[in-house]
Amino acid sequence: MSPTSAVPELRPLAMGEMIDRAATFWRAHFKPLFVLSFGFSLVNFIATKATTLAIQRLAPLLYSGDAQSRSELDPMTLLGDAGVAMALWAVLFVFLFWSYWLATLTASRYVVSVHLGEPVRPGDALRRAFSRVGPLTGAYVISLGWSTLVTLLFLVPGAVVAGLGIAAAVASGSNVLGAVLGGVGALLAGLGLIAAMLWYFLRFLLLPPVMAMEDVGAWEAFRRSGALLSGRVEPGFLGRVVVRAMVLYTVMSLILISVQLVSQIPTWLVLAQYGSPFDAGTLSRTPQYLLVPAELLQVAAQACFTPIYFVFCSIFYLDMRVRREGLDLERRMEAPSAAPQAA
Repeated sequence: MSPTSAVPELRPLAMGEMIDRAATFWRAHFKPLFVLSFGFSLVNFIATKATTLAIQRLAPLLYSGDAQSRSELDPMTLLGDAGVAMALWAVLFVFLFWSYWLATLTASRYVVSVHLGEPVRPGDALRRAFSRVGPLTGAYVISLGWSTLVTLLFLVPGAVVAGLGIAAAVASGSNVLGAVLGGVGALLAGLGLIAAMLWYFLRFLLLPPVMAMEDVGAWEAFRRSGALLSGRVEPGFLGRVVVRAMVLYTVMSLILISVQLVSQIPTWLVLAQYGSPFDAGTLSRTPQYLLVPAELLQVAAQACFTPIYFVFCSIFYLDMRVRREGLDLERRMEAPSAAPQAA
C-alpha cells in the first residue's frame, strides 16, 4: 500500500525520525489517543487514591504530626505502620505496571494498524487489549520473575563491598574504613537498582506491541520481544538495538517527566495551603474536595502527553520489523497492483 497522509511510509527510520514521526502521529491522532489513554489514567488515579486513603487509615502514624513527634513514637509501632504502607504500595506498583502494559498494548494496536493501512477504532483496539489480558498477564508475571533475578544480580557488587566494609570494621576496629566501604556499597546498590529498572523497561519495551499485533502466547511474546531487541541493525556503537532503544527511551522519558512535574503544580499549590507539599502529614490535612480536582487536572494532562510514549513504542516495533524482517517489502508485495492505464 502506498504511503499517504493517513498511512505513513514503512521504511527504516533514523533515531531522530522516530521521535519526529511519533510527535507528528500524536498530533494528527490526538483525540483517539487521548480517549484511549484517559481511561487507563483515570483507573490508575482511582487505584492510587484508594491506596493512599487506605494507608492513611491503616497506618495513621505515618501521616500524623511532624517528623520529630513521629520519631519519638514506639519504633516497633512505627515499623508496623511502615510495613503496612510498603505492602500496599508494592501491590499498587504491581498493578500500575500491569495497567501501563495494557495501555501500551491498546495504543499499539491503534497506532500500528494505522501505519499498516488498516486503521481500527479506539473501541476495537480496546477490545483487542482485553482479549489478550490472559497472555499479557502471564508475560507480565514472567517479566517480574526475570527482573527479580536481574535486580539481585545488579545488587551483588554493592552487597559485596558493603560486606567487606563490615568485615573490615570488625577485623580492624576501623569504623572509618567500614563507613567508607559501606557508603561505596550503598552507592553501588543504588546504581544497581537504577540499572535494573532501566533494563526492565528496555528489555520489555516491545512486548506490548508484540502482544497487540501478533497472536502469540506469554512465553512466545517474552522471547519474541527479546529477539527484536537483540543484536545490531547498523554498524557502529549506535547500531546496537539496545543502545538505540536506550537513547530514544531516555529522550521520551525526559519529555514525560517534564510533563509530570508541570502537571503536578496545581496539586502542589493546593497542598501548600496546609503545609509543605513534601510532608506526609500535609496530605492528610488537605481536604479531598480541593485536592481531587487538582489531581484530576494532572490526570488529564498525563492523558494528553503519555500517548507520545505509546506511539514511540509502536513505531520502534515497526522499525525493528522493517529492518529485521523486511515488513515494508512484504506489505508492498501483498498490496494489489495498480490497474493498467488504457492506451
